[in-house]
Amino acid sequence: MSNKSIIEISGAGPAGLAASLTVMASGRRARVYEKQSDVGHRFHGDFQGLENWTSDEDVLQELTSLGISTTFEYVAVREIVAFDPDGKQKIFHSQRPLLYLVRRGDQTGSLDYALKQQALAAGVEICFDTRASHLPNGGVVTEGPHRADAIAAGYLFDTDMADGIYAAASDDLAPKGYAYLLINQGRGTLASCLFDDFHNERKYVARCVDFFDRHVGLRMNNKRRFGGSGNFAIPKTIRKGNILYAGEAAGFQDPLFGFGIRWALLSGHTAGRALAIDKLEYYEQFWKQRQRLYHQTAASNRWFYERMGNRGYRKILQRFSLDDDVRSWLHRAYAPRIWKRAWYYLVASQRTSPLLNIHEGCDCTWCRCKRHMHASG
Repeated sequence: MSNKSIIEISGAGPAGLAASLTVMASGRRARVYEKQSDVGHRFHGDFQGLENWTSDEDVLQELTSLGISTTFEYVAVREIVAFDPDGKQKIFHSQRPLLYLVRRGDQTGSLDYALKQQALAAGVEICFDTRASHLPNGGVVTEGPHRADAIAAGYLFDTDMADGIYAAASDDLAPKGYAYLLINQGRGTLASCLFDDFHNERKYVARCVDFFDRHVGLRMNNKRRFGGSGNFAIPKTIRKGNILYAGEAAGFQDPLFGFGIRWALLSGHTAGRALAIDKLEYYEQFWKQRQRLYHQTAASNRWFYERMGNRGYRKILQRFSLDDDVRSWLHRAYAPRIWKRAWYYLVASQRTSPLLNIHEGCDCTWCRCKRHMHASG
């Protein structure tokens, strides 16, 4: 079988594995290159949220419709306890799941492990310990973030605390971001999600530990440090010849709160389908009509959020009615609006430059060719 009949994918994260599953379901062959020895290498069993508010369709139903089985462990979250900077709490409720709590890493039951098992069962060839710096026949690049626009730092631990989902908006705990504490079945994840002042992450993590200890009685056993980063600078294009960029490699991550799993899976699936049916414009259409619009709206939301400060966080929590459904509220906040798109182009897009500086005419996954280096030097 020639290489031209195989669609190559760089990166075995959710976007890459979703792309590979779609390619196989379309009757083509998929080969995934992963530089690490296994999937989920960036993660260590930490809990993350699979958001369920950007689309009216439930995310689990959407994944099933894409051919992705929900064989990973998940917990539907309908209640979140939120704190303002002074520690005053408000409980947010949602009739439908606001998000699904999932684990990341290479452990059985994690999202990454489940996707790997599905890919292998479908016949996907996964080449671990192999970096793909060039894709001469085209393919999908899903290598994850190559820059940190936000970071999460904190602890993984065992605990005897009751299950609960907690969040705190305070620049004293996470500058321009938020802190969170996720407890499920004796395991916990505590983190400060920072969008500024990265060098002082340890100070903010220590403050988060003290904050949740005072307000919810934090109890951590066998604690281990963990951290991660995210990129949400959307590029001018997601295509370079026959190479498509998906997931965090394309900046497809929520600029407001950093949620990116749903966007990774959806973009990976769509990129894989576009290559499988030899219609790359199909992926560009998806990017322009859905992904880019949601991203611009969330980026505009972030611009306003960063200017609120502790005073603004207090007011938002005070004004939110307990009768409101938080999922419906977030769904409206994330819905594309003409004025938010205009605001994005006027102001929000200037916050950070795109990650991808694509040079046409080469097959480098990240434009490592000397010609590009000379041109940009």
